[in-house]
Amino acid sequence: MQGRVLIVAGSDSGGGAGIQADTKTVTALQGFAMTAITALTAQNTCGVHGVHPVPGDFIRQQIQVCMTDIGADVVKTGMLGDAPTIETVAQALEDFAPDVPLVVDPVMVAKGGHPLLAREAVTALKGRLIKRAAVITPNLPEAETLLGRDVRTLADMEAAADDLLALGPKAVLLKGGHLAAEEKLVDLLITADGVTRFESGRVATTSTHGTGCTLASAVATGLAQGRDLTSAVSRAREYVLGAIRTAPGYGQGHGPLDHAHTVRPFERL
Repeated sequence: MQGRVLIVAGSDSGGGAGIQADTKTVTALQGFAMTAITALTAQNTCGVHGVHPVPGDFIRQQIQVCMTDIGADVVKTGMLGDAPTIETVAQALEDFAPDVPLVVDPVMVAKGGHPLLAREAVTALKGRLIKRAAVITPNLPEAETLLGRDVRTLADMEAAADDLLALGPKAVLLKGGHLAAEEKLVDLLITADGVTRFESGRVATTSTHGTGCTLASAVATGLAQGRDLTSAVSRAREYVLGAIRTAPGYGQGHGPLDHAHTVRPFERL
């Protein structure tokens, strides 16, 4: 076990996304996962049926006790919900993890369409977390919200990646899964040194719940284990693709991935 990852995100009672997907991913990639839970959700493959926010002082305490005892090599944020929570998390990271690389997954909407970030919180997200991130991992709808314009084509993606980088993060992993017109799935990784393009074939499936959480946590684990960003992204994409291909088919909506596809069967000694 190598690489400590502190995940600051919401819980998914259905186990497919959020904290549950994050911890499975980090563990399956042989890292060590810690959590600071920002909200509880009543959620399954069909959607989000209820949200119970966690008080800010308790979010801060979760971050504090993890960082002052175990420490972290990388912090990853997911669902944050609203501007006060973003402010709480940002201040806690400044106080307890000022030099720890930050992976920001700008979670805004659940797979079923339920909003997970208040509109007025976008400014706080950009000003308090995105600008200090080592990498952000938006999908196209999230990129549209962050930039205030449509991102509908590969050319739009390329322009958006540059503008997202201008918001202040050291790198942007812009995910192109929503480009339905493209035969292949194209993701762009952009840094000050240029653009790396990743391509893979699309998998015809409804088992896509938690793919964004899973990818961001896989990237965070790679960074925590000392990989460079390109290598971390490459492995993360391969891991997610394998998890989609071997998904168990549970639920009546957007089903969960097989996060354990890297895990060998346990045999009694």
